[in-house]
Amino acid sequence: MKIVIFGLSISSSWGNGHATLWRALCKALIARGHAVTFYERDVSYYAMNRDLWELPGGKLVLYEDWNEAQTDAEIELRDADVLIVTSYCHDALAIAESFSKTRALRIFYDLDTPVTFARIAAGESVSYIGPRGLRDYHLALSFTGGEALRLLQDELGAPQAAPFYGCVDPDLYHIGTPQPQYRAALSYIGTYAADRQAKLAELFIEPAKQLPGERFVIAGAQYPANFPWVDNIHFVQHLPPGEHPSFYAASRLTLNITRDAMANMGYCPSGRLFEAAACGAVIISDEWPGLDEFFEPNEEIIIASNRDDVLAALQLSDGELSRLANAARGRVLREHSAARRVEELEALLESVASETVGV
Repeated sequence: MKIVIFGLSISSSWGNGHATLWRALCKALIARGHAVTFYERDVSYYAMNRDLWELPGGKLVLYEDWNEAQTDAEIELRDADVLIVTSYCHDALAIAESFSKTRALRIFYDLDTPVTFARIAAGESVSYIGPRGLRDYHLALSFTGGEALRLLQDELGAPQAAPFYGCVDPDLYHIGTPQPQYRAALSYIGTYAADRQAKLAELFIEPAKQLPGERFVIAGAQYPANFPWVDNIHFVQHLPPGEHPSFYAASRLTLNITRDAMANMGYCPSGRLFEAAACGAVIISDEWPGLDEFFEPNEEIIIASNRDDVLAALQLSDGELSRLANAARGRVLREHSAARRVEELEALLESVASETVGV
């Protein structure tokens, strides 16, 4: 199939979880013999932090203005089999105006479904969804399962909706060699978000205060100057994806914190959960509905609701931590690799195509 994607960014992983996901999916799609073109608006903040300049085996198109890119894109779409538009795509509404010029299956992929509906509930505009909602697409894919799928159909008019969770590229996310600069009893990777701060304070900063002799490490972008740093918390401002295996290997445990909208809606596993597990990390996570669909608590992942849970986890034996890490890694490699996700996508597309008149 020829697949044309219009997304936020694949070229920069700076403060952007979409990029890592799309790199894994595009690689797996190309390996399965599909032709892939990715369109991305060339905005300054990603351009200044670009860490991918071409799409191996595929085509990456960086454009400054949709009016300039439109003609080329419509030519690209003439013989496309699948068109995918994502949440936070800068020109999603303008691209929708080109739907009549393609026979492709039209797919909307919301990588931010809880945020989408939180904004709608608050009466805010959603730049990537127009007044017709998702009625002009054939299928809505969602990074979030559960109730989100009903909302995509009932509130936004998607003809069909299906979960399409995060995934991991095992070639990039594997057991790494620990580097001393990342050494930690507990680590955390995450762009700063105000709605994660309370959990980060309870599950990371408070344990650091209780264990001043241990080293804690945070990696991420956009942390404010008034962040409540503690002397034994060390900061890595930007951690390129290639450094993630070494980062995870250097910490005894790693923390996952889910943004409020995603935790409240549930069934929304962060891609970093799968990446950390594939790297052999022992994961401590906040709890949310549906988490046990992806990892078995106390067998593959540690659940924490307060600092005491984290402190107790840090006291577990090396043998117990190794058992947890091996179980989580095995689960992810079986069920959540990019290759497995692409097989799921192919099946979904085949099903939708068989039901769609005129495609």
